[in-house]
Amino acid sequence: MEQSIPVDPMTQIQIIRDDLSGQATRDLLGLHLHRMRANSPPGTSFALDLTGLLAPDVTVWSGWVGSRIAGVGALKELADECGEVKSMCTHPDFLRQGVASQLLEHIIRAAHDRGMRRLSLETGTGAWFEPALALYRGRGFVNGPAFADYPRNSSFNQFLHLELPGPAKP
Repeated sequence: MEQSIPVDPMTQIQIIRDDLSGQATRDLLGLHLHRMRANSPPGTSFALDLTGLLAPDVTVWSGWVGSRIAGVGALKELADECGEVKSMCTHPDFLRQGVASQLLEHIIRAAHDRGMRRLSLETGTGAWFEPALALYRGRGFVNGPAFADYPRNSSFNQFLHLELPGPAKP
């Protein structure tokens, strides 16, 4: 088993666009799916598998510390200048070290640069999801209605939204 490598929270991870061909990325996404299914009642986890993440309307980025994958995040383009944050996950060795925050900031910038006016996400409820909820809410996401093709709010999932500023004026 690999030793955990402590990373200073201020250390920048290298974020790259990921084509999902690397085993490290596939393994981390497999762990993410397993965790989502383990912490959500059947039928309430909407995490994308590899097929969903390879869709043409989804862009995936991975974060690296040296040669080790630290996290993954994706942006799905929706209609009406909206996007959805998908598959945010951090490798267990890099939890609470700023990885998710840096990936989220990258996704928000990419959405803004693509002219999106709102970012949304669906996530679970309960104690296991609290660290992610704190990250999203700390960045300005607020609870809101269901969107896209998700079923309406239940006691097992919730929806958060972030309004993005318009394009910079010349």
